[in-house]
Amino acid sequence: MKTQELILSQTENRMRKIAKIKEDNPPNGWIYTIRMALDMSMRQLGKMVNITPQGIKDIESREKSGNITLASLEQIGKHLNMKLVYGFVPMDGSLQKMIDKRAIVVAKQIVSRTSRSMTLEDQKVSPAMLKKSIKAKAQEIKQKNLKSLWE
Repeated sequence: MKTQELILSQTENRMRKIAKIKEDNPPNGWIYTIRMALDMSMRQLGKMVNITPQGIKDIESREKSGNITLASLEQIGKHLNMKLVYGFVPMDGSLQKMIDKRAIVVAKQIVSRTSRSMTLEDQKVSPAMLKKSIKAKAQEIKQKNLKSLWE
């Protein structure tokens, strides 16, 4: 197995684990939600983290608006004896599907350029042959030059 295939496989496995989590982030953010679940005041959390209650309010507000750093979330989590976990999950379900779709798009571009020039030379290719050529070109790209998919 090639190195790239191994990396793809390992990454897909990690993403499958993350994808099992169907819930979105809480509407008010994790810090606020956990603090409420633990019946902890801003003052109490602030004391643990060594910042003011206003600082906790600011952090919760930044998290809710999506303007917080991972480092800040990780720091608060450590003080709460929690581990920050984050990741990406492909919207198509897998990286392989993403690669397959992109390979078809690129292959269509390549094959259609060739097809246009053949039509100009009065050597028009049938739709079935075009489809077969696109599929073959996509396969070739995936096997030989994945980097070209992202140009």
